[in-house]
Amino acid sequence: MIFCRPIERADRPNWDRYVRAHLSGTPFHLMAWHDTLCAIFGYRPEYRVAVKEGEIVGVLPMFIVDNFITGKVLISTPFAVYGGILARDNGVHEALRDHMTTLAHNEGVQHVELRNSFAHQISGFDPVDRYCTFTRDVKPQGKTELLAALPQKTRNVVRKALKQNFTSRAAGDLDAFYGLLLETYRRHGTPVFPKHFFTTIAEKFGPEVDVREVLLDGKVIAASLNFLYQHQMHTYYAASSRECWKMNVNDFMYFDHIMWAGQNGYAQFDFGRSKVGSGPFEFKKHWGAIMRPLPYEVMLVKRRELPNFSQTNPKFDVAVRLWQKMPLPLTRLVGPRLVALFP
Repeated sequence: MIFCRPIERADRPNWDRYVRAHLSGTPFHLMAWHDTLCAIFGYRPEYRVAVKEGEIVGVLPMFIVDNFITGKVLISTPFAVYGGILARDNGVHEALRDHMTTLAHNEGVQHVELRNSFAHQISGFDPVDRYCTFTRDVKPQGKTELLAALPQKTRNVVRKALKQNFTSRAAGDLDAFYGLLLETYRRHGTPVFPKHFFTTIAEKFGPEVDVREVLLDGKVIAASLNFLYQHQMHTYYAASSRECWKMNVNDFMYFDHIMWAGQNGYAQFDFGRSKVGSGPFEFKKHWGAIMRPLPYEVMLVKRRELPNFSQTNPKFDVAVRLWQKMPLPLTRLVGPRLVALFP
């Protein structure tokens, strides 16, 4: 008999053990992500475990988000690219799906969003085919060997980048990273996260987070925050100085990260999620990576049409253009108050 219930404090170690043992587990399923979102945004967690004979056989991380933009919604998981049900088998998956459906109707949410990573997580709701992710197998390699393994077009661009006086290092703090992120988010017309969101991620995940910097003549011109989860390095947040784009700084950064991952014992590099057809999507396509459509899905409850709270929605065009013209200090002040509205 499978029993689904809310997580209890005593479940936390077993929850993480289950996630790490599951082939589809991600950093965003871990309790560290739960603790980060609770600390920074105050969303209500609705984490569920499936238990059989006293053993956890499935998990589903969810949060209730309720604001005037999204309405009341249930998301697995806010600000994450991966989420959804992790289950031992189809029976467990169905039990968690049915439990989630009951919760959604009891809470009166507008919709439920499941940010599934793999097709076997699909629960049969309306598909959202807006995003893809890219992964590449890595191994210990030097520059010459890794260059030879890249597609020719990318190899030529990286060679040019390697001729620049770029260096890389682990970051001592988040100051330079956050400064670059402020510029990048304004350029994209997107509200920026508060700085303590990133410091909390680093605190909660500990050695599973690595912040790296790229320097030119002693100045940090690109930086990234990476998850080091199991066998994989995942570049989740990255930013660079626009002044150095013509020097191919982004190509250097990703080449450097791939090489670092292989030399430090990781087997796979995750380039992260991108909107289909976007600039980052086209950039990642040319690294010899495997593209995987992300099978997100939405269960409509009160809402009658599939929602779109991303920048692809024309309704946000004016707001995006206004944000791009704002002074940087103002975006830093206002952005953290707005970003919670778009989880």
